[in-house]
Amino acid sequence: MALHPDQSSPDSPAYDSPAYDSPAYDSPAYDTVSFLSDYGYRDEFVGVVHSIIHQLAPGTSIIDITHGVEPYDLRGAGLTLARSVQYLAPGVILAVVDPGVGTHRRPIAVEVGDGRAVLIGPDNGVLAPAVGMLGGATRAVWLNDPDHQLPALGPLFDGRDVFAPAAAHLCNGVPLTDLGEELDTATLFPGVLPIAREEDGALVAEVLWVDRFGNVQLNVDPEELDRIGGGPGQHRYELLLAGTRRAVRRVTAFDEIPEGAVALVIDSYGLIAVAARQASAAEALGVDAGDAVTVRPVEGDDDTEPVAPAVNVTFRRRDVDGATSAGSLEVGS
Repeated sequence: MALHPDQSSPDSPAYDSPAYDSPAYDSPAYDTVSFLSDYGYRDEFVGVVHSIIHQLAPGTSIIDITHGVEPYDLRGAGLTLARSVQYLAPGVILAVVDPGVGTHRRPIAVEVGDGRAVLIGPDNGVLAPAVGMLGGATRAVWLNDPDHQLPALGPLFDGRDVFAPAAAHLCNGVPLTDLGEELDTATLFPGVLPIAREEDGALVAEVLWVDRFGNVQLNVDPEELDRIGGGPGQHRYELLLAGTRRAVRRVTAFDEIPEGAVALVIDSYGLIAVAARQASAAEALGVDAGDAVTVRPVEGDDDTEPVAPAVNVTFRRRDVDGATSAGSLEVGS
């Protein structure tokens, strides 16, 4: 049996905090908590959060979206949540990536869809992209009511002491506004998503995400690519990145990519990604999340190689008698 956080010995009473005295409700408001964090699995943090929710709201299903977000990576966490949120079960969505824990930043709960879901986490922008994907906030509260929190031994584990109890109480049917002070949704910390821009007939894009297979997701949708290429019939492009240039084709499946090459595909989220066949495109290109990539259409069709600018190479030849003569050769770059 779990002990109360203030329990100093096995003989002390357990569950004597008001946070554990969950009232019974006829119909729980939610039955699912979807949970994302940068906690990893080496420490006990994920298990403790699970256990708090289970004790306060028995029977609640907890879905682990991921706990492999890089430590403190608000951008990566926000994008991961935004990619996932349209597929998550209705209910409570708990996102804890919180480098400002213990400071003046607010712990919040944000309702979307007039109650279809509630997102819980720190007010540091990590929730904002997902809130936007779901149509915006309809209500929000500052989680500052101590009667719906655990007494904290220290101020640095809000996942355990603030966020997990709030998620559980919502699953038990506790009204959102009982958890704290209502906020003007316009005051919530915004998230920032990079937007590709057109420049000289090309798209200046950014790497949003590199998955475990090395696929490189760009902040480019297929319509943007069609616009610069003149339509979906354009299959030849070049990537400009870190001072290098790489010719690529646009394909529809990984098996269409020649071995050793990289190509553009529409990924499972409907965005343009750079991929390789059973290999890491990220390693081949030397890129990671946040890097800039320019995508430019080039001449050519499906049956020809991309047309690259010609380079004029000057060479010198030494004759037997020591005299030299010059010549030139035009080659593809």
